[in-house]
Amino acid sequence: MIVAKKIFELPEFHATGGRVIKNLRIGWECYGRLNADRSNAILVAHYFSGTSHAAGRYAKDDVYPGYWDVLIGPGKAIDTDRYFVFSADTLVNLNARDPRVVTTGPATIDPDTGRPYGLSFPPVTIADFVAVQKALVDHLGIRKLHAVIGPSMGGLQTLAWAAAYPGMMDRIMPVVCAGEIDAWLIAWLGLWGAPIRADPAWKNGAYAIDAQPAAGLTLALKLITLQANHGQWVDAQFGRAFADEGAAPVDALGNAYKVEAAIAAIAAERASIADANHLLYLVKANQTFAAGPTGTLADLENVRAKTLFLYSSTDQVFRADKARATAAAIAKGGAPVETAEIQGPFGHANGLFAMAPLGDRIADFLSR
Repeated sequence: MIVAKKIFELPEFHATGGRVIKNLRIGWECYGRLNADRSNAILVAHYFSGTSHAAGRYAKDDVYPGYWDVLIGPGKAIDTDRYFVFSADTLVNLNARDPRVVTTGPATIDPDTGRPYGLSFPPVTIADFVAVQKALVDHLGIRKLHAVIGPSMGGLQTLAWAAAYPGMMDRIMPVVCAGEIDAWLIAWLGLWGAPIRADPAWKNGAYAIDAQPAAGLTLALKLITLQANHGQWVDAQFGRAFADEGAAPVDALGNAYKVEAAIAAIAAERASIADANHLLYLVKANQTFAAGPTGTLADLENVRAKTLFLYSSTDQVFRADKARATAAAIAKGGAPVETAEIQGPFGHANGLFAMAPLGDRIADFLSR
């Protein structure tokens, strides 16, 4: 599929804390067509470092398609011959410097000052991401969604959708996530942002657009990349190979292992289109996630949608016991719940890279 980025705008948006964000803009894209009664829409919410590019390519010569292209498309598990599938860039999207990402956040020009918001931008929550998506859904004239689905932070948004608007979707498919952010994950999320705060170039968030804290941002993305994967994949992929075959790490402090060089390259590439303040705002949004008023699993007893909960037993971000407890909390409220384990060597990233074997299960769930 060849897809195009669209733009959705709101003249003003009232964030959770009460602050008003003016001239809000997000990007979104879609695959397939809405049917006559607008009942075939599936919303896909994206993960922490992702974008609305869930499937297809922007151009035929693009090297990589959207992250769930193996699932979304004509004749695939999420069949775009049957469903209208759409996804939106979140507020404070990490990839704010990617020309194909449209997002309002700290890097956006404040219309009242003519300068980037920086840390004057109001803190936003997962609930705010969902509220903006709800405005887009209303704009499209969709009264009820066939399903809401998404991996990781997209799973948090899926759960927030189901708790806040329990009658507005028939099904949900949260993937590699949990309904409650525990102290362990709060601490890890804080560590994701710590290298940025420690970089003198951060300047308390007041860095120039062309002088962001690249060292801190790159180190933050190294941490995120490593934790989101698993030793099974890392060991098999790199072993103890040297970055430079003739430069043994034991011979000099500057000599590295192949795994170190590879993660550094991945992080540097991601940092080139990311924004440091946006990463910090995303950290806060995930730390403060609450599907409902209590911020506990009890909020999920309000869910009414049929649920397929997919988790990874080797997940080092949202642990499997937390995922299973989330599914149990939804079931306690009376909603029909199915669970399945994603098998693969990638840990948390199984929710992106090991989904193909579950295609038939997903197709069946969506069609019932």
